[in-house]
Amino acid sequence: MKKAIFIVLLFISTFGAIFAQETPPKPLTQSEYVKMLYDLPKAAGNKAALIEAVRTRGIGFELTDGIRSLTRTKGANDAELLRTLEEANRRRQNPSEAKLPSETEAAVVLVKAREEVLKAIEEMPDFVVKQQIQRSAAYAGTNNFRNLDKLVVAVSYRASGEEEYRVLSVNGVLQTNPMAKKTYEEVGGTSSTGEFVTVLATIFKPESETIFKIADTDTIRNRRAIVYEYEIRREKAKQRITASGYFNSTTITGMKGRVWIDRENFRVLRVESVATEIPETFPIRSANRLIDYDWVTIANEKYLLPSLSDVRLTSREGQQVYETRNLIRFKDYQKYGTEVIILDDDVEVKEEKP
Repeated sequence: MKKAIFIVLLFISTFGAIFAQETPPKPLTQSEYVKMLYDLPKAAGNKAALIEAVRTRGIGFELTDGIRSLTRTKGANDAELLRTLEEANRRRQNPSEAKLPSETEAAVVLVKAREEVLKAIEEMPDFVVKQQIQRSAAYAGTNNFRNLDKLVVAVSYRASGEEEYRVLSVNGVLQTNPMAKKTYEEVGGTSSTGEFVTVLATIFKPESETIFKIADTDTIRNRRAIVYEYEIRREKAKQRITASGYFNSTTITGMKGRVWIDRENFRVLRVESVATEIPETFPIRSANRLIDYDWVTIANEKYLLPSLSDVRLTSREGQQVYETRNLIRFKDYQKYGTEVIILDDDVEVKEEKP
């Protein structure tokens, strides 16, 4: 028993050093914030600087509908910027409720979250789920996406970690003909896998040697969360990205991003992942993924599984740089072996901002 207590205290001591906080600077004034908004188009790094300023300094002004509208317009409707601004406003209105946790709480929440994730992976059942996928594309940086197609995909997951993907519908056309397209490879375009277990396992398994750093607080579906930044080196993350074209090309990357953890039950509510260490010669220049998790019932048992995923790839073709987006909604989780049925609403997938 004494040995177990020592290990937990060692974790807390280690994370405590990582979470050391300085005296917070003065909150952003409205004029400072508006000026930074108007400066967004001037340089590629200005958006990240604005988000970091709002996150670390907070805001010292009332967040009106006018400021929200200006943020959507000047920020190209960027979801991360809007979320960060709303959380800063909650912190301004109720500092004690939204303040950053203590070093001890942050460390304990992270240790318990790791335990919950690894336990959930071990207890994951066999299941099937339906994916409604809206695929779109835009010139990189414009956020002006145009719809490409709509897919309905049946996914079979086995507790052993196997995932099988079968295309059921393309633009409302059922793929029942023997000659129809049944796999991602046959349909072509951007696809993604690993939302169920792989991403969380990579972030939290000890052998990944993930570096965590407290970043923010947030509220998701009325649940108070602590937001941690994380980073995993390429040789540990081993994330695989494949570029399809005349010839398929594959590379291994690292990972970084943020993870939202419930402050009370220590379950992961959201994960953002950004590919790192992409070789300069690889045609895909960036790969980002956001996954929202929610409770679902399978065979009368509750499990925390993906509800929505937003996958974006930026690739280079000659002189042009394009961005593709897959907005994936997970529906109708059922026990393994259940038939996945196409419904009317499956072919009416609408754009949705995670």
